[in-house]
Amino acid sequence: MFTRIGSRLLLLLSLLIPAMTAQADKMISDDRYEIHYNAFYSTFLLPEVAQRHNLTRSNVRAMLNVTVLEKQSDGTTRVVAADVNGQVSNLLQQQQTLNFVAIEEANALYYIGDFRITNDEQLTINLTVRPEGAPSTYRIRFEQTFYTD
Repeated sequence: MFTRIGSRLLLLLSLLIPAMTAQADKMISDDRYEIHYNAFYSTFLLPEVAQRHNLTRSNVRAMLNVTVLEKQSDGTTRVVAADVNGQVSNLLQQQQTLNFVAIEEANALYYIGDFRITNDEQLTINLTVRPEGAPSTYRIRFEQTFYTD
């Protein structure tokens, strides 16, 4: 009985966590590309997912997820590779360089970078994204506050 409940809870959480992170998804778009990005607590990842992709789960680490889609003439989009770089800085201008890892699953390609966080810390995240074959680089800047236990 407990394993059935535990299995259902694990399934529920695995469905719920992507929904929670999808709500925080941000995007920039032009006539050629959509660039989706979001920052989230590394503990949102299920342990199995983190282990499979060699990602660190910790209550003092957050992750940044970037996906690049190219718009097609028929109105659909397709995943494209990109050169993704970034930095995170706090109000004291202490900086962390983001090292992104490309993760491919089925028809998806994600770029994941992780960084340290402290409680009630407002961070500024600066990204440069250059889709493969694109003539220019996209610059993204946003702020997010993180809280730790």
